Amino acid sequence: MKTIGFKTSLPINEKESFVEFEMPVPQPAGRDILVKINAISVNPVDYKIRQNSAKDTVLESPKVIGWDASGVVEAVGEHVTFFKPGDAVYYAGDLTRDGSNTEYQLVDERIVGFKPAQLNNAETAAMPLTALTAWESLYDRIRINDQKDKGKSILIIGGAGGVGSIAIQLAKKVSGLKVITTASRPETVAWCKNMGADVVVNHKNLVEEVRAAGVQEVDFILDFVDLNSYWDAIVELIKPQGHIASITGSATPVALNKLKNKSVTFSWELMYTRSMYKTDDMEQQHHILNKMAKLFDNGTIKTTLNQTLKGFTAENLKEAHRLLESGKTIGKVVIEY
Repeated sequence: MKTIGFKTSLPINEKESFVEFEMPVPQPAGRDILVKINAISVNPVDYKIRQNSAKDTVLESPKVIGWDASGVVEAVGEHVTFFKPGDAVYYAGDLTRDGSNTEYQLVDERIVGFKPAQLNNAETAAMPLTALTAWESLYDRIRINDQKDKGKSILIIGGAGGVGSIAIQLAKKVSGLKVITTASRPETVAWCKNMGADVVVNHKNLVEEVRAAGVQEVDFILDFVDLNSYWDAIVELIKPQGHIASITGSATPVALNKLKNKSVTFSWELMYTRSMYKTDDMEQQHHILNKMAKLFDNGTIKTTLNQTLKGFTAENLKEAHRLLESGKTIGKVVIEY
């Protein structure tokens, strides 16, 4: 089977930044399913791992990355109960295993959902990682309750990106929150409003912009950009007893003591935690993806696909990485096989 990977971390414009090679088609066992992939999408985690996982070294065999796919089940392991051959599926995979930049992939059924019937392969491939991250941020970390919290406010830092785009929709259309999000270019402002944001502010003067929009403090804050850069603004804007969640990590300690007087809760979110640690509730990702599929199919939520590259080639994968590394992408970039 055709597979694309890399042996060393190189700038994306280098010829060997991605190479095509052949691998045998793997066979599923246990709870694994074998998926014939129809489309994949690229996320910031892809280029960050490509840039950093093989620095100053040459790997013996190429590293295969990629954490979004839609496809069809070809075969199943002996303990699989959720799927059968022929089922159309979508998933974001597992950081500890080979990724989706290939023609066939083994993946644990517990982190796979049934493909939304109303979306095509490209529209579907755009969604798993961002949908899972946004859902877990809102409902597993902040634990928003659609009845109790309806009408409360949420600030989403980074609304036009892949995760922000779906988080806006879930917060507004599913949970009924007042959604304030950041965007700085006319096209990203328009995108956020199209996703359902009530208020769009410029991130460069965050506190002033939010308050100029008539909001003194917000109940919840989601950071999808850079926690340390916005920390002081986040601390000032969060309501007493509010909740903050971030997906971005921090190379330096976060000054959580600044939240003490307000008794604010802070949570990290990593979508891969369940698969990396084989948590007891690992199969929740199967159920989340199935819930999201219903929301797509009934029109509550829409795909955030914004650009499709045709053909599974090293050049298209390089182009997708170039686009994401520019920091100017809106929504999701997909490669359709």
